[in-house]
Amino acid sequence: MSVNVGHLIDRVFREYLEPNDDVSSFTVLKDAVTDSTSDTIIDYDSTYLTSEEEDALGTGAYVEVGEELMLVSSLNTSSSQLTVVRAARGTTIASHSTGDLLKINPPFTRKVVFDAISDQVENLYPTLFAVETLTATAGTGYVLLGTHGTDQDTYNYLVNPIKAISQYTEFASGSDSTGSIFSPVSVQLIQLPNPFTYTDDDGTERTKTYSSGPSVINALQFYNISSGHSAYVTFKKKFIAPTNESTTLASMGLETEYEPIVMAGVAAQIISGRDIPMATQNYITESLQAAVYPVGSSTSIRNSLLQYQQILIQQARKNLRARYPESVSINGTHNPGI
Repeated sequence: MSVNVGHLIDRVFREYLEPNDDVSSFTVLKDAVTDSTSDTIIDYDSTYLTSEEEDALGTGAYVEVGEELMLVSSLNTSSSQLTVVRAARGTTIASHSTGDLLKINPPFTRKVVFDAISDQVENLYPTLFAVETLTATAGTGYVLLGTHGTDQDTYNYLVNPIKAISQYTEFASGSDSTGSIFSPVSVQLIQLPNPFTYTDDDGTERTKTYSSGPSVINALQFYNISSGHSAYVTFKKKFIAPTNESTTLASMGLETEYEPIVMAGVAAQIISGRDIPMATQNYITESLQAAVYPVGSSTSIRNSLLQYQQILIQQARKNLRARYPESVSINGTHNPGI
């Protein structure tokens, strides 16, 4: 089972931003909260708080539940209730369950970490890339990838073929008989305008559109394989930014070994240009040293994180190139195995 972005956010806090002995003041919700702007009364459990921590919940404080920030307009310690303004500072209103964690004036918000993960994932390409293998059937002309409609797939993130192979043994005759040996075929990725309107085999006009991601419609042109034969085509692919915390790393194109790369970049991005608590500075330094990466006294923590990230990226790139050697491109046509 692939881990999701929520898991990655938790790791960033656990391994970089929140030392165990310096966690933000917190409590939990005593009652559920709906995603309505009129639901402004928050019942909290006071048993988790010292009197000083509870006083910090007064007017002007920020509390965070999930990725939603709320601005406190009043505090009633007798009833352990807050009156709040929902969805503060550009966060999105959401429903929350009894027992959900409520952080008080967090120095680093969950929404900020989520946005930084999105930035770091998109910036990994072209140094690193995702990989996807599709089955495509050769035609007399180009072959459109995917089906008509809007956002039916993520083929607009495909960049170029790495390799293409077919198991058919009689290319010229169009026979569907297969053998045990896969033979390379040449293929070219063709970029078409988005949206793209075409006429299918039965004469019906169709339109394929992407509303997010790269604004391009991808198609393939095969060579040295007859129309009607199938081939397996492996592509480089851009990484896909997450839409929410439930987005899995696999659906974004991230492999397990990329988690530390993203985490180091996220920590560097978040602390850049900010005064961070000394406890957090020491904690990040200890985390880097535990990864056998020294932090010199003259080197900023941010630069150390970025240097550590680059070491991880170069190792991942070496592994990626070993698994997927670059294909040879002749006049835009990719010829694997040459």
